[in-house]
Amino acid sequence: MSTTDDATWLSQEAYDRLQAELAERVAQRPAIAAEINARREEGDLKENGGYHAAREEQGKAEARIRYLQELLRVAQVGEAPSGDKVSVGTVVTIHFDDDTDDTETFLLGSREIAATTDLKVYSPESALGQAIMGTRKGQTVTYTAPSGTEIKVTILSFEAFTS
Repeated sequence: MSTTDDATWLSQEAYDRLQAELAERVAQRPAIAAEINARREEGDLKENGGYHAAREEQGKAEARIRYLQELLRVAQVGEAPSGDKVSVGTVVTIHFDDDTDDTETFLLGSREIAATTDLKVYSPESALGQAIMGTRKGQTVTYTAPSGTEIKVTILSFEAFTS
């Protein structure tokens, strides 16, 4: 998924979907501004719930626009990288080395990439993501969960994500 620290791999489908969302949100800006102006004309702004709700909606929309613009700016579009090490954009199966015999399969990457799949997604910045980045099949690593618990996992397999 990434070839540099700040780049994100996206499939062409995910990139196109996010571009369309960005265009739609930018196109909605005038309607949101008109709503704010209409609410402003209703009177006292201190007690105008509609005005404050419209301003909050505008803030959320602008935050999403900025997020999408940055994500698309650094995106690398194409096939997920493949190789002999776990990287962003790979579907990983791990075994929890505890008293259970649990395994888990997930995408190491971004929810934006996996919008069309039912796979669980872990961020490469998460404790687990950081622990398994660059590992190979059969390698065992330990990481500290947010609860403070030390968890030991073994990489069973990994492959490039395909949407």
